Amino acid sequence: MPIDVLVGLQWGDEGKGKIVDVLAPTYDAVARFQGGPNAGHTLTFGGQKHVLHQVPSGIFHPHIINVVGNGVVLDPVVFRQELQKLTDKGVEWGQNLYISKKAQLILPSHRALDRISEEARGNTKIGSTLKGIGPTYSDKIGRVGLRVGHILLPDFQERYQEAVAHHASIAAHYHKELEIKEFEDEFFSAVDFLRTLQLTDTEYLLNDLLAQGKRILAEGAQGSLLDIDFGTYPYVTSSSTIAAGACTGLGVAPRHIDKVYGITKAYCTRVGSGPFPTELTNEVGEQIRQAGREFGSTTGRPRRTGWIDLPALRYAIMLNGVTELHLMKADVLDGFAEIQACTHYRTPSGEHTPNLPDPGQLEAVVPEYQTIPGWQTDLTQLTSATQLPLALQEYLSFLEEELQVPIRIVSVGPDRVSTLFR
Repeated sequence: MPIDVLVGLQWGDEGKGKIVDVLAPTYDAVARFQGGPNAGHTLTFGGQKHVLHQVPSGIFHPHIINVVGNGVVLDPVVFRQELQKLTDKGVEWGQNLYISKKAQLILPSHRALDRISEEARGNTKIGSTLKGIGPTYSDKIGRVGLRVGHILLPDFQERYQEAVAHHASIAAHYHKELEIKEFEDEFFSAVDFLRTLQLTDTEYLLNDLLAQGKRILAEGAQGSLLDIDFGTYPYVTSSSTIAAGACTGLGVAPRHIDKVYGITKAYCTRVGSGPFPTELTNEVGEQIRQAGREFGSTTGRPRRTGWIDLPALRYAIMLNGVTELHLMKADVLDGFAEIQACTHYRTPSGEHTPNLPDPGQLEAVVPEYQTIPGWQTDLTQLTSATQLPLALQEYLSFLEEELQVPIRIVSVGPDRVSTLFR
């Protein structure tokens, strides 16, 4: 059986966690393939809101295997806190959660370095979540990082001290000291807890499941426009957020990939710095922010808001090989008589282009919009796609024509049940 991949097509926060939770019952395993505690996947059901950062979003389904893949960077402290919250809510996760021994560990010194380097950037801050993500991936690429499997070795303490010494030398370059002593007891306590979990070679686990004919859903974090190679560099994350990253982040061959679910909001948001051509800094943008409760689930920061950006979506669809689209938060636009969709950019040279230019040029483009009638209907009360108002159906047809990909799911509210299949 194949692996299906679920990815965000914008700058993250598209609603991936909700869709994983909705689709999960049709799969045998859900596997996270990149990112770390900088992710915030929100799920709402049974009148409760749940936010997951490192735990795969299939964890609420007891019959599903949940895998933290080798492409993830894992903070033991945050991970233990997440699992404790699940336990407090009565979620039984002990038998169906597996962690790759090849996943990289986030150390207290990684978080300290993240703060130091972001402060040193001054006015050129990239908008880091300060969770230690960048420094951990840097150590991975530099071949000096610590993996989850290292905690099982007798010399882990020595390896840890060597890593901290290395990080202290980097901090000294910025004329700073690592201030981590107060965090180390909690870190080592969390490491002790991590040792009690199912740490394994998850690439074997996943390939064995495929050989048994099991279905796997690969869960991405962040969004395609934050990809380390193809995103709006340097205002990106430190991992491969596109569908191709599922192969290296889980240890599965490309031939196993089948469907690619692309998740997009009916509008656009971004957290942190970086180009955002359709950004609305007026009362319309604030109206979208308040209606959509657009505040970061990880950082709490208000998200920048804007109209949907079709050149950026076309680019993300191309990179990922998206086979179907899932449109999130359509209900946020309920109150608008008219909505806008950016169909092309106009460059400083006067060129009219449907393509996403190099990130260095993206700051200077002017979005060109098409005005679309709004539906002005309370979508949150709908229970079937057949009830969608005509104006919204026409908006969906417009998007499908522009993007050349079918829209299979429309989300009309945060709850699990507010998910309409077309």
